[in-house]
Amino acid sequence: GATARALRFYEDKGLLTPARKGQTRVYDSRDRARLKLILRGRRIGFTLQEIQDMLDLYDSKDGNVHQMAVALRRHRAQIEALKQQREDLDGAIGMAEAACQAMEERLGATRPDLLPGAEEYEQILRSRLNHDEHHPFKARA
Repeated sequence: GATARALRFYEDKGLLTPARKGQTRVYDSRDRARLKLILRGRRIGFTLQEIQDMLDLYDSKDGNVHQMAVALRRHRAQIEALKQQREDLDGAIGMAEAACQAMEERLGATRPDLLPGAEEYEQILRSRLNHDEHHPFKARA
């Protein structure tokens, strides 16, 4: 969703044009569809002008072919840039995960008490050992 402040901002920029009943704004299905496109565009990094151009294409009835071709090229370039960002993020995440794994292995070899969950594991182990001490005839695995 969007905040009331964001809705007013998009209205001020001309991206949304809800009907009014007194002081109340009434958003019809067209406004909701436009808002969905606006939010999606913002989330993937489009500028307000790019979003406005995209909305204008949806609203145009004559289907300006040249304008559509320009927008298509721009959107394809944006998609490629986003794919590259995703690839870069995947690489960074992989490096961070490998670093964490290496640190966990090193801690496990030198200071297992510092590993995540080590304290809980130690409590369970002590509980079981204490339980077995009170039952000396119980077979131990």
